[in-house]
Amino acid sequence: MDHLKIFDTTLRDGEQSPGASMTREEKLRIARQLEKMRVDVIEAGFPAASNGDFEAVRAVAEAIKESTVAALCRTQDRDIARALEAIAPARSGRIHTFIATSAIHMEKKLRMSPDEVVTAAVNAVRFARNGIDNVEFSCEDAGRSDLDFLCRIIEAVIKAGASVINIPDTVGYNLPEQFAERITQLRQRVPNADQVTWSVHCHNDLGLAVANSLAAVLAGARQVECTINGLGERAGNAALEELVMAVRTRQDVFPCDSRIDTTQILSASKMVSGITGFPVQPNKAIVGANAFSHESGIHQDGVLKHRETYEIMRAEDVGWNANKLVLGKHSGRTAFRARLAELGIEVESEQVLNSGFARFKELADKKHDIYDEDLHALMSDEAVTPEQEHFRLVSSLFHSETGETPHADITLAVGNAEHHAAAEGSGPVDAAFKAIESVAASGADLLLYSVNSITTGTDAQGEVTVRLSKEGRIVNGQGADTDIIVASAKAYLNALNKLQSTLERVNPQV
Repeated sequence: MDHLKIFDTTLRDGEQSPGASMTREEKLRIARQLEKMRVDVIEAGFPAASNGDFEAVRAVAEAIKESTVAALCRTQDRDIARALEAIAPARSGRIHTFIATSAIHMEKKLRMSPDEVVTAAVNAVRFARNGIDNVEFSCEDAGRSDLDFLCRIIEAVIKAGASVINIPDTVGYNLPEQFAERITQLRQRVPNADQVTWSVHCHNDLGLAVANSLAAVLAGARQVECTINGLGERAGNAALEELVMAVRTRQDVFPCDSRIDTTQILSASKMVSGITGFPVQPNKAIVGANAFSHESGIHQDGVLKHRETYEIMRAEDVGWNANKLVLGKHSGRTAFRARLAELGIEVESEQVLNSGFARFKELADKKHDIYDEDLHALMSDEAVTPEQEHFRLVSSLFHSETGETPHADITLAVGNAEHHAAAEGSGPVDAAFKAIESVAASGADLLLYSVNSITTGTDAQGEVTVRLSKEGRIVNGQGADTDIIVASAKAYLNALNKLQSTLERVNPQV
């Protein structure tokens, strides 16, 4: 059976989602989880984009030992040299260089002739090969490129030393049968096609990223480029969890399989969601809260009699635990630590463990039962370091009464000083945000406010996501609490701290 390589680009293409930019430390946390999941290639970033991205890629290259670390670059010597420098510490590194090959991109964006594009591609691959053996070449917008031209440029870059050829459906334009035929034609028509690994990178603009990727695998592609939770620019990328489980579940169809440890999928999903502030929809395949739930009586009856009547995968295989009710107010530190380990949540220090345990006890006083989802949210908050908390909620009082104007009184810690503020609003959340703004004076625009219940029951924690925009930069903030107004204030402050932070967001949207 062939090995299907998983190329994860959550740290690069994934963070191009507005508001999903990450710090160096956040990229490291996700990279370590991807390595634990046994991802073959981790695309750590675009080193030439900023000094922050360069440092983040270098940090990932230094930390990761079991996966290949890739860096993206244009077909320019300066980009490639910067990328080579960034991945130099990696035990296994890869240069991923690209140039657009569709007529519309060459004419309107690059303003280059097809001959000039071929020359640039060949020179880039040769330059990269002088520094490293592992070079991947991508034909940007290959899904809309002329087939004859694709054959020409791919043959040329393979001769120049490329070992991986990536065929991206950059704008999500293709249909599965059409995309599979494109892969088949290229593998048949390029003379030296058997010398390289064929890869695909599909976007989800028409909701077909996973379908197109799977069709390409059946046509002979042996690397798929994807992201956790399908995160990515516009409608996102192909979702890693869906690709991996589709191939693993349908071994009667696919002549290949990945080496992914699927039990780590859920932990990776929750980590990426927590860091980026992009919640996972309940009906999301594999990692959604309802993915293995059965409401219909007919379905429940069938599952109770024989699981496979309505379940084609085991929830445990992707990281869900059948016994999700785990801890309560009488649980001790040992049980707390053990459950974190079972969930794949790494605790970086004893101080973080102690702080997390203290917050766990506080939460246990508010709600009777602590679920796995509660622990994920709690420890995600613990990953925020003190230097990232310029604004912190000290205390709050909210008043809402029928026929009266809602009112908020809050006390914020700003640096080492405390500030009191009060405001009225159309609702308690609006009043809270106005009170915070009277102190912060950020001038940011609120783009998104959303609320999700982390677990079930009236005592469940609410998880709030707030998206702010200022001067072209977009950030997401998250907060969780059994009091939804407090959770809202926490989320707003979390977003403000990201705008305020001296820790450079490695890929700010400007």
